[in-house]
Amino acid sequence: MTVNISINVLGELGVTCEGRPVVLPPSRKTRALLAYLALTAHPHRRERLCEIFWDVPDDPRGALRWSLSKLRGVVWGERVLADRERVSLQLEGVSIDLVSCQQKMADDPALIPLGDLRDMAQRLSHPLLDGLDLPQSEGFQLWLIATRDEATALWHRILDRLLQHGGLEDHERLSYARAWLSSDPLAVTAVTTLSQILRRTGRADEADEVTRVFRDTARAAGLDPVPEPETGLTTQTVMPVAALHQSIGFCQATDGVRIAYASVGEGPPLVKAANWLNHLELDWDSPIWGRTFATLAARNRLIRYDERGNGLSDWDVADISQAAFVTDLETVVDTLELARFPLIGMSQGCAVSIEYAVRHPDRVSALILVGGYAAGWRIAATAEEIERREAVMTLTRLGWGTSNSAYRHIFSQTFMPDGTPEDLTFFDEFQRLTTSAENAVRFQDAFGDIDVRHLLSRVQVPTLVIHARDDQRIRLDQGREIAMAIPDARFVTLESRNHILLGHEPAWTVAMMEIEGFLASVADQTRSTVTRSV
Repeated sequence: MTVNISINVLGELGVTCEGRPVVLPPSRKTRALLAYLALTAHPHRRERLCEIFWDVPDDPRGALRWSLSKLRGVVWGERVLADRERVSLQLEGVSIDLVSCQQKMADDPALIPLGDLRDMAQRLSHPLLDGLDLPQSEGFQLWLIATRDEATALWHRILDRLLQHGGLEDHERLSYARAWLSSDPLAVTAVTTLSQILRRTGRADEADEVTRVFRDTARAAGLDPVPEPETGLTTQTVMPVAALHQSIGFCQATDGVRIAYASVGEGPPLVKAANWLNHLELDWDSPIWGRTFATLAARNRLIRYDERGNGLSDWDVADISQAAFVTDLETVVDTLELARFPLIGMSQGCAVSIEYAVRHPDRVSALILVGGYAAGWRIAATAEEIERREAVMTLTRLGWGTSNSAYRHIFSQTFMPDGTPEDLTFFDEFQRLTTSAENAVRFQDAFGDIDVRHLLSRVQVPTLVIHARDDQRIRLDQGREIAMAIPDARFVTLESRNHILLGHEPAWTVAMMEIEGFLASVADQTRSTVTRSV
């Protein structure tokens, strides 16, 4: 494959071969398929592609075959790899403008030449895949929105770097600050830079107006406290979830599976272990988890990731097991080079957190375990319980991916029986978009075999265990067993029936206060230990 191909996704989709433009197929879905295969950069099952791009009555398999035949004429046939099961794009010798920008910013941004920063800022100012929306193809549209958000966040990072660069004149700084503020009216760095330059160049009235507009926008968004002009604008202002911007990246586990991770907020790191039914984009500002994650990110750099098999991480994976879950956590932590941090686990993520803490006692400063269990449903279960779980797995296999939410509603009602209609409606649809029916069954099967009971006594870090008294998914006694077996663990019981704590219930407030107080006490103990050692 000696032919060099460039795929431009910033702005309108374009392809060049050896520097010459290639005429793209007129079909919007065929062009969207090309962009999707290029940017996801891994094989996809044919069934999944059909689900994303075509409706069932339209002979989706035939439509997919037709689109692939057209793409072979665009990117040279041998680059389109398709067998009976999977489809992918061979990207050796292919350059993609967005990917090139991501790779440059993945290294030290301070080392990027000023000219390259300017070029990347100009490229990223154009909408990703402009004009290629497919409103009727929900799966593709959700992916497109998420990927556009990633590109916008990358553009903001580049603008931030440009505003810090010593080689820019004030007129350039003004241009970049205005562009950033136009895209994100709550960008503190942009409004601060803009206001400072305007005042320095004798335009105090305009600076006051910029600050007033920011203040009004912040109030409307619920930002509290709102900074006054005379006190200045600082990044310490606590912002709601809509005003926080997460940075998403990818790393690769030892078996080649790509894991998506996100970082948001400032301060000492706080890592949340993944659990089933995560999606970094869809759950970030959702009615289910949005308030929880924003609260955790208010004073910390919150790091989350999607478990293999769901969310933005690879879905087509060979191994879904407790061992793989722990390896994925290790991969994320090592990629981000985190030295020491508190680790929070929820539900099945508690077992992952416990095993990681025992393996790496030097990395984990504290454990927070919410609604967890140490032994899966097959272990010491009654025949009736096993039969019930297996029946649910059968229902999942048959009904998960259908438009009838009755199957998924089984989970919604046990995860949060006291959820509002909005909560339940969101969660029903969220499940379908987060993973496949096949993986949903595999996850449930893997959870049955989890067993970290032998590791509990070996946990060496301060531990807080939180559990709802009437949790309909994981019994209270399972949380109590964890607290009893971990040395000196603190156990807090919440008055709730929900397995997923919701921001509008009193138990959520109690949980957040307990977590905040626990992290503060651990930080105080750490400072005291360091002082004594010095």
